[in-house]
Amino acid sequence: MVQPNNSAEGEGSIHLQIDELHRLNEARTADNTIFEPQSSIEKRESSTATSVGPTTPAVPAPEKKLTLFALRLAVLEKAATGLGTLGFIWATVVLLGGFAITLDQTDFWFITIILLIEGTRIFSRSHELEWQHQATWSIADAGINSFRALKISSSFIIENIKAIFKPVLAVRKQSQRSRDFARTIDSITTRNSDLQGKIVRTWTSSEVPLLPYAQWIFRARHISKMLYWLQLLSASACIALSLMKLIKRNYGEIEKGDTDKRNRESALNIFYSLALAEALLFLMEKAYSEFMISYCNLLDEVNKECDLGPSGLVSIKRFFYDAYSRCVNGSIFDGLKMDMVTFAMDLLASNSSDEQLIGAKILRQFAMNQRYSDDTLLKIGINISVIERLVEILNWTDQEEEEIRRSAAEILSKLAGKKQNSIRIAGVPGAMESISSLLQTCRSSSGASDEISEKRIISDHAHYGFLTFNHLGLLILKKLARDHDNCGKIGSTRGLLPKIIDFTHAEERFLKEEHGTPDDQIMTLKRSLQLVKRLASTTGNTGKNLRRNLSEIVFTISNIRDILRYGEKQPMLQQLGIEILTGLALEEDATERVGGTGGVLKELFNIFLNKGMLENDKQVITKAGEALAMLALESKNNCQRILKLGVLESLVQALEVRLVRVNAARILRNLCTYSGSNCFHQLKGITNATPIVLKAIMSEEHKLQEVMVGLAAHVLAFLSPEESSLMFKKAEITEAEVANELVQILKKHRHPPIKVPRIRRFAIELAIWMMEDKPTNVQIFKDFGMEKELEFVLETTAELESFNIFSGTVGMSRHSTTIHSLVETALRLLADG
Repeated sequence: MVQPNNSAEGEGSIHLQIDELHRLNEARTADNTIFEPQSSIEKRESSTATSVGPTTPAVPAPEKKLTLFALRLAVLEKAATGLGTLGFIWATVVLLGGFAITLDQTDFWFITIILLIEGTRIFSRSHELEWQHQATWSIADAGINSFRALKISSSFIIENIKAIFKPVLAVRKQSQRSRDFARTIDSITTRNSDLQGKIVRTWTSSEVPLLPYAQWIFRARHISKMLYWLQLLSASACIALSLMKLIKRNYGEIEKGDTDKRNRESALNIFYSLALAEALLFLMEKAYSEFMISYCNLLDEVNKECDLGPSGLVSIKRFFYDAYSRCVNGSIFDGLKMDMVTFAMDLLASNSSDEQLIGAKILRQFAMNQRYSDDTLLKIGINISVIERLVEILNWTDQEEEEIRRSAAEILSKLAGKKQNSIRIAGVPGAMESISSLLQTCRSSSGASDEISEKRIISDHAHYGFLTFNHLGLLILKKLARDHDNCGKIGSTRGLLPKIIDFTHAEERFLKEEHGTPDDQIMTLKRSLQLVKRLASTTGNTGKNLRRNLSEIVFTISNIRDILRYGEKQPMLQQLGIEILTGLALEEDATERVGGTGGVLKELFNIFLNKGMLENDKQVITKAGEALAMLALESKNNCQRILKLGVLESLVQALEVRLVRVNAARILRNLCTYSGSNCFHQLKGITNATPIVLKAIMSEEHKLQEVMVGLAAHVLAFLSPEESSLMFKKAEITEAEVANELVQILKKHRHPPIKVPRIRRFAIELAIWMMEDKPTNVQIFKDFGMEKELEFVLETTAELESFNIFSGTVGMSRHSTTIHSLVETALRLLADG
């Protein structure tokens, strides 16, 4: 579906939906194989296309509600503090300084009490905020106990009023909150019980007993509540005292002519008015705060939008207090600069385990949330210190630190999805070793040098999720392996490749159970195979080293053989295993190891020639054919092993099956080319394929025509001139028609084509055989203008035509005879004729 773009980019521009771009890219690359070069330009274009999608509208950050709320509270707080400071100055300078002797006794004590109350409140405001911070530092008591208690006690009246008007709604909300709270408390209790017996060498700030007696009262989290209520009481007392004096105005008698007391009443009225205004503003601030938190449920609403769960309320509360503190202690706009992601990164960098956990959980949730993940990952990705911290946390194996370790691994798994971020992750010193620590496999120590100890993958423990960490470790490595340099780092990390290979092992019972196999086991096996596939298909010297190292691990090929043998009900796993073998076959030594492992070639043929496989398994069949063609390429031993399996007749028959005939032709050509002269009689049966091959040359095009032309010269080589004439008659095709088709192929492909890079070479090979087989064919080629086409080939030859296979854009397995040599031979035959 094409959608018009009405933006400023231009009326004629269009955008393809992202899923359609994926389908287009898959359609373009579905036929790409190792037998043709992969253009790096095409890859960049396709990756760019898939990364471009319709611009999503900006999602408003939920925490902006909290920073705006903190700003409004700070405005009221600073206004109240300003009035209080003014009243304090007025009382000390004007009243107590100027009228201290003449003041009535009640006024003196009222002023003194108000000054003490307000002075204490004004100058201890920062300390109250500090206590509030201390009350939220520990997530072990979640700050929830104190917060819930404070919230329930302060909003008791409001909840009852709401219940009168909305009894059913109130009951439902209260029951839901009770369930959430119960779940949170259960998790806290479980965590605390798990840690019993563990020595804690530092105090938790919210649990510090400030005095030796009445310890419950004098703990940080309880002092915060005490200060809250004391402030309300002090403000109420100020209002009561101020109103009492402003209403009665009993400031004492002023005698006539007493000039010292004539301004006393006005000065007192001003002071009591300032005190009243300051207290009212303070109570207005508290009322507004309670209204937003208790009635409007602002914190719950933001927590729900952030999707942090019941325990996330602690994080939201802590963020709000930090924003409010900045607004109060500095400029009122300082808190507006805060956001949850930066706040979480700051907590992650702290030395407090509770703060680190809060920060990690926030970052994990935001990274996993589709609405916020892009912005979150962008901020994390450009902050190297945060990436280093996350990588460091992967090494924390203490049971107490399981949650923060899992959060760090999940964040890194999302972060590694972007190539630039994956490079930054791999660039952290010790990153691969840290990721390797997530993979938990165990081999019992045998103590003997002539045997290998038994392998055992550690599954989930009652108190530790080893399986989850295995999944995350493999996922991170799989995403990192998208980058060429990262593949080299994975291969050079001590002990990492054997760990990965251990996860590719699957028992027969596990593979044969179609519905009984746990999804997590399937996921572990699939991810490990995907990772090995990427490593095995790496290009350049890095790829050579990786393929050598992978093939040298004694379990690599046998594990894949078991998947091929028993994984009929798991075609996706079979396909991944086959693609690994295809990648390994790029190296000569690895090719011999694969062919020499008992049963691998047999299982590949069972899949390739299995006519009963389902429609969905077509890709598996095709990949099996490619693997067999690769294993037979330039390997005399593997070719002879294939002939011993007695599959030659089946391969000839497969030339008529549309799904497998391309790869069947490749396998047969390699058998003819590399089996050796001693296998001539074993290959004699291949001549039955001659009519099929000739018909395909005349009727097909592209890849199928290329492989059939390449096979024809080798099949016809087994025939005498008389036998070949009979085969042409049987196919109802004349040699002149074939000669004309070969000339047309050279005319059509004036330059070496990327999709069929060997078609000109194969056409010239077949023309040479035909001219050598029957001298009469020389004149036929001359009549069709073969000489002119060959001369043009000489001027347009390229390295592209010199190789059997390609690793990316790098040619591998060079042909023994150059195309120049073939052209010269053909021209000589034409000249001699």
